[in-house]
Amino acid sequence: MAAMLSSSPGADSSHSGTAAGSERLRAEDGSESEKQSRMTALLEKLYSKHNSSRSWQETSKVVRQAMEKRGVINTAGHQLLLNCLETLQRAQKVSSLPSMTDRLESIARQNMLGSHLSPSRTECYITSDMFYVEVHLDKAGKLVDVKVAHHGENPVSCPELIQHLRDKNFDEFSKHLKGLVNLYKLPGDNKLKTKMYLALQSLELDLTKMMHMFRIATKANAVETILRGSVGLLTARSGGHLVSLQCYVSPDDIFEEGTGAQLNFTDVNIPRTLGVSVSVTVEGTTSVYKLPIAPLITGSHPVDNKGTPSFSSVTNSNCVDLPACFFLKMNCLMPFSVSYIKKMGSSTGIPVFETAPTLSPLYDLIIKSQLHEDGGASPPALGQTMRFYASLPGQQHCYFLNGDAPVQDGRCLQGALVSKIPFRHPAQVPALLDIIRHQAAYNTLIGSCVKKTYIKEDSPGLLQFEVCPLTDSSFSVSFQHPVNESLVCVVMEVIDSMQVACKLYKGLSDALICTDDFITKVVQR
Repeated sequence: MAAMLSSSPGADSSHSGTAAGSERLRAEDGSESEKQSRMTALLEKLYSKHNSSRSWQETSKVVRQAMEKRGVINTAGHQLLLNCLETLQRAQKVSSLPSMTDRLESIARQNMLGSHLSPSRTECYITSDMFYVEVHLDKAGKLVDVKVAHHGENPVSCPELIQHLRDKNFDEFSKHLKGLVNLYKLPGDNKLKTKMYLALQSLELDLTKMMHMFRIATKANAVETILRGSVGLLTARSGGHLVSLQCYVSPDDIFEEGTGAQLNFTDVNIPRTLGVSVSVTVEGTTSVYKLPIAPLITGSHPVDNKGTPSFSSVTNSNCVDLPACFFLKMNCLMPFSVSYIKKMGSSTGIPVFETAPTLSPLYDLIIKSQLHEDGGASPPALGQTMRFYASLPGQQHCYFLNGDAPVQDGRCLQGALVSKIPFRHPAQVPALLDIIRHQAAYNTLIGSCVKKTYIKEDSPGLLQFEVCPLTDSSFSVSFQHPVNESLVCVVMEVIDSMQVACKLYKGLSDALICTDDFITKVVQR
């Protein structure tokens, strides 16, 4: 049988297959050997290149030359290379005229803006259709001036941009350019965009006058202007930063922790990011609105002792129809109750949301907002975030925020996060700010219960408090009577951003803890 198998055709094919396999293995070994040789040669070249490294000046020159050729590299496949070159550009030390102009041109490209140098190479122009920025340098690359010119206007020095470039703070300078670009992200041609910019300018002039008239009439300081001013504390538009209106600060913002002393804030030293603020801008809309293209305040004499100005009537000579609207943009998303959202829409005649927003329990939004402000991680699930603990001198508290309690129609208090509020006339701003302040005061009181402290449920002497919404401006705090074993309740009504009224409810036979007036004074303070 073995002889028969060895002489069969199958055996011959087996021997030939083995030979062919051996040939393939030898070929593969040869291929691997060639690859290894090429890799060794490449590594030797890299080592040789490294050992004969050129100076930083030469490397910088090569990088700059490569960056000058980037205009032809515009395909998506080269985006990684472009990003790497931009990173190299940012890493270069800016200590000369060429390095300064290189950096400015790089920043212009990052913001999709044009740029060119003067014949002397000491002026760099960063340009778009609607504005341009002039950067004046001396022969050594030291900054002389920075000017901004909007469409049809003469260039004006911008102290904020000057300071950023003197400090070599190129990231902030880039943010200003981005802000200028965003300012003109408007519908229509350049002519229409110019009209919208004129409308914004006119609004800014009126708002600035309104703040000055309030302060002259009331002699208000910085904090009083924020809390009570018709337009809050206004910071003028500068570079790419919009006009800002600070309109609310909480006690935590203005009182020193521990001592309780009020911080001495002035117009000069008050942080512009403190509390709640809104930016004033104009944006395109699907509807057409009549917006002023000239200031509407007539004269400088207020109509009352609060500094309220008188406005000229809206006519076709001082207003035009535009597919745009003014907006107050919140410095961060803020929870508002449904009724307050409706109030804002009623005061302007424009709905806050173009399409109906997704509603959530208001207390849930306040909790998440508070935890985000405190720099916490993403909040846990709703059921786990309704119980919070506070460790106080001699006492330990647990606050249960019962945001799901039915308020009306069997539903809990509903709300939505608001990012911007539309309006079309400067006279509408004071009413909008009052609504923002009112909601902010309510949110501040509820948010004050939200703590990151953890205390065991079975800790001895732990006092339990249930906070429950009653209306969009009031809530109750229920707890055990400190003397009797009954339940007592304090109802807090947030009348406005500056006033809170409190009332104690107890059983007829329960001892009086304190008067309503005393509780109100404590909370008010």
